[in-house]
Amino acid sequence: MSLPKTYQETMTLRTCDCDLMGAWRPSAILTAMQEAAGMHSEQLGCGRNALLENRIVWVLSRCEVRMEEYPIIGDTVTVETFPTANRRWFFPRYYWFRNGEGRLIGTAGTLWVLLNVDDRRMVAPGDVAATIPDNSDLTPPMGTPGTVEAVEGPEIILPRVPHYFDLDVNQHVNNTRYADWACDALGVEAMRENCLKTMLINYAAEVRPDQEMQLHVTRAGSAYRVAGYHEGKMHFEIGGELGRR
Repeated sequence: MSLPKTYQETMTLRTCDCDLMGAWRPSAILTAMQEAAGMHSEQLGCGRNALLENRIVWVLSRCEVRMEEYPIIGDTVTVETFPTANRRWFFPRYYWFRNGEGRLIGTAGTLWVLLNVDDRRMVAPGDVAATIPDNSDLTPPMGTPGTVEAVEGPEIILPRVPHYFDLDVNQHVNNTRYADWACDALGVEAMRENCLKTMLINYAAEVRPDQEMQLHVTRAGSAYRVAGYHEGKMHFEIGGELGRR
């Protein structure tokens, strides 16, 4: 039996998936992406349980999301995803988001790596690379995620302590939570008026439960950037463009 080249699932947005304005919350978008990737990986034989037999797990290195339209509570959204061949230690995976009418409302691209759960170091692709289907006939909706651009403007620094609900089974702050941290840092009033039209996240180093972060926040017009530091070392940065609601 051939393995599925792509994976898709359809959901109806609930209140818990949406923000204070009733639109799909950025972290909920990342959660939907994470879960779709996990389900597809299980089908391909490289899911969490299979990898843990060798003491490794998937972790996200970079992520870029571009939203042309934000669905709201009660709307139907279909998430479709597919991986492409690994590039050295990195595994690209892409996404399309469609509304209930099938119209494309957003796209995303990610880069994943393998992490040893014992020494917290990256692991070479090895046999996992062979589980990725040949998707050379599919056209990715964007290039691989790049680096977050600097934003010129006044910077504020906010403390952020990882909480229980930030952490996942890999014992670090989950990749989806950084979108919430960025929205919190930009402020309620800013998020009442704006959505994250684009978000590019670079995960430089994991954030563990005991690491108090300093969030460096810069905004200039529609451009924004939030970077998290611990003891002078940058662990992540997220930036992009705000769009008016």
